Amino acid sequence: MTNINLIDIRRDLHRIPEAGFQEFKTQRYLLDYIATLPQEHIEVRTWKTGILVYVHGTAPKRRFGYRADMDGLPIVEETGYDFKSEHPGYMHACGHDLHMTIGLGVLTAIVQQRMEDDLIVIFQPAEEGPGGAQPMLASAELADWMPEQMIGLHVAPEYPVGTIAVRQGILFANTSELFIDLIGTGGHAAYPHRANDMVVAGCQLVGQLQSIVARNVNPLDSAVITIGKIEGGTKQNIIAERARLEGTIRTLSAETMVLIKSRIEALVKGIEAGFDCRAEIDWGANYMQVYNEEKLTAEFMSWLAKRDDVTLFECTEAMTGEDFGYFLEQIPGFMFWLGVDTPYGLHHAKLEPSEAAIDVAVRTVTDYLRWQSAGTVTV
Repeated sequence: MTNINLIDIRRDLHRIPEAGFQEFKTQRYLLDYIATLPQEHIEVRTWKTGILVYVHGTAPKRRFGYRADMDGLPIVEETGYDFKSEHPGYMHACGHDLHMTIGLGVLTAIVQQRMEDDLIVIFQPAEEGPGGAQPMLASAELADWMPEQMIGLHVAPEYPVGTIAVRQGILFANTSELFIDLIGTGGHAAYPHRANDMVVAGCQLVGQLQSIVARNVNPLDSAVITIGKIEGGTKQNIIAERARLEGTIRTLSAETMVLIKSRIEALVKGIEAGFDCRAEIDWGANYMQVYNEEKLTAEFMSWLAKRDDVTLFECTEAMTGEDFGYFLEQIPGFMFWLGVDTPYGLHHAKLEPSEAAIDVAVRTVTDYLRWQSAGTVTV
């Protein structure tokens, strides 16, 4: 397909994971590679630490978009790779190194053999947080290059290489971060009546939060509230003046997200009254659901079903969060799961996705774009 070594590129990118909006080395690496491509039919723009590459078609009538996310995660890597992260405490544990490599592969293939229509390849920063899709969509850099259709993918550890899993409608959930700070009065452990213990208040609140899904959400709906981190206190014989709860909310409907946040606010007010303390809620980053446009997704699935080099699987929706949903809110399109066959899940320190999936993805996406551009699909 191309004369580039995508495996080497993936390994180079794996070595340099960076936090959202701090992908400086990653951006430089991508730009250096893009500069090696023939330049006569492409334009390149940067936005913060992201990159937009416009490939002009031979007789354009439409403009397609393909997106790859760039950032890593604050995870200490525990893989057996000899190309481990060179950035202590950070790892590409969500497959974004593969996502970018696939993006470069698609870009290279289309530049080397242009299709009729235009293509925008978007390397988007900060997917893991604080969220790069929404501000990128509002940027001047993208405004006059806005695609008419968007495609994205995400690696899926649970599926074999060669499997593409997708569905019409909602694929990923609405998500919101959750940070709650409780502020009371500290004191000596021997005089609890003179203090307001925020460790006790925090523990009470964690239990109450779990009642929301059990007793306020329709059992035929789906929602998750997870408190993944609690901090409170300084020493075993000091009553804690402060406690902090950190978690996440995930729902399959926007209405349920509103309901859950309303109930959290009510329960927190109850904790304030019951423990004579003060509370602060921060919703952090909020991501739109990933909703695959039905007609385009059905056409993609029908096209896949006729191929003998991939296996189509119609999956169920997942509580995963992805800010690609903001693209799909404005632009018709879809996202699909790419099988990478590894026993460790996303965000795991031992995640080792199969590199054989890279060629599968580049070939599939490139062929699909060419098929569309040839006029087979009416958008």
